[in-house]
Amino acid sequence: MIPRYSREVMARIWTEEHKFATWLKVELAAMEAMAAYGIIPQEAAQRARAQAVCDVEVILEIEKKTHHDVAAFVDQVSQCLGEDGRWFHFGLTSSDVLDTAFGLRLKESADLLLEDVDALLIVLKDQAYAYKDLPMVGRTHGVHAEPITLGLKFALWYAEFERHRSRLEQARKAVAVGKLSGAVGTFAHLPPEVEASACALLGLEPAAIATQIIQRDRHAEFFTTLALVGASIEKAALEIRHLQRTEVREAEEAFAAGQKGSSAMPHKRNPILSENLCGLARVLRANALAAMENVALWHERDISHSSVERLIAPDSCVLLDFILARLTRMLKNLQVYPENMAQNLDLTHGLVFSQGLLLALVKKGLTRDAAYRLVQRPAMRVWEEGGNFAQKVREEAGIGKYLSQDEIAELFDLNRYFRHVPAIFERVFGKEQ
Repeated sequence: MIPRYSREVMARIWTEEHKFATWLKVELAAMEAMAAYGIIPQEAAQRARAQAVCDVEVILEIEKKTHHDVAAFVDQVSQCLGEDGRWFHFGLTSSDVLDTAFGLRLKESADLLLEDVDALLIVLKDQAYAYKDLPMVGRTHGVHAEPITLGLKFALWYAEFERHRSRLEQARKAVAVGKLSGAVGTFAHLPPEVEASACALLGLEPAAIATQIIQRDRHAEFFTTLALVGASIEKAALEIRHLQRTEVREAEEAFAAGQKGSSAMPHKRNPILSENLCGLARVLRANALAAMENVALWHERDISHSSVERLIAPDSCVLLDFILARLTRMLKNLQVYPENMAQNLDLTHGLVFSQGLLLALVKKGLTRDAAYRLVQRPAMRVWEEGGNFAQKVREEAGIGKYLSQDEIAELFDLNRYFRHVPAIFERVFGKEQ
């Protein structure tokens, strides 16, 4: 299933409306926990649960006077609770609410990102099996190396994004924490039991220890994980960009009817989606660095991290949601050209089989250096003169002393290079059902 790319679903988590709604959720959980321990009246907590309402416009209007968003929020909700308003935000400091609610929103975002990764994994597996046996040339340093299959590329990406899924689960766990331990983390005004109870109601773990805030190494882990996922998205996109080059053209992004590749050149079909992905991955890396800078704060807290997080949290979560979905669609609709793959595989006239020949000579008793130089001689002739490598090998008397014509022919059989592909697939995907 292709994920819902959802500016709406992910972006909604980071709206002002959802922010204040999440703050209210934390406050009400805190009141319920305090009531359970007899700190505030049970009836007050019950009435607050039924009557508390966030009015974003009123909060923002109050904030113009208070210059403090949490204070404005507390004032607005307290007013709508009447007499019970005195128990709202009782014993709490702003960061108790802010950081616990931040954990909730990051957890919600992580859940959506995990859905995105799952959808991508489905496409990667489908494409891996679809192209499992499609030969193409493998490249190292941008130069032809040995034959591979297109399916192996997809299998490689699948394994990588499986690792990212595990990282995202761990990052989700790292940030899905709350704290109600007060201004410097000492529980001076509420006992730890209230924090534990409130966090349980919210589906969060209580931080084992905090200052005024939850420690930002947790958030740095989260945003670094997002950047790592982005790096692998860039990796796949960069590969497509190369495969779409005119000189290569082994695969390309789908080109829609009516689409224009250039305002000036009607013939152009550019890898714009892949280039877009490569660029946006840089933003995720920059945001991860900003998150790391947030770890070191003055004493028990300063607010230098707060302004940063207001930018990087929505940007990174919405951005990764977007580029995961874009990569998934792009790879699902990828145009593949087997004929060009076959043509490129033969572009060096058989040179890609040189290592097999080298190893066969070593097995016949030659030293590695002697075998290397013996194979290199006809290989260099192909580079310089052209012609077919297999034919030049057959003409090489030094090789003919050790290998028969049938043995040479077997070494140039493409299937030799793919005999272990099923084993690789079993490692990546498990045994086929």
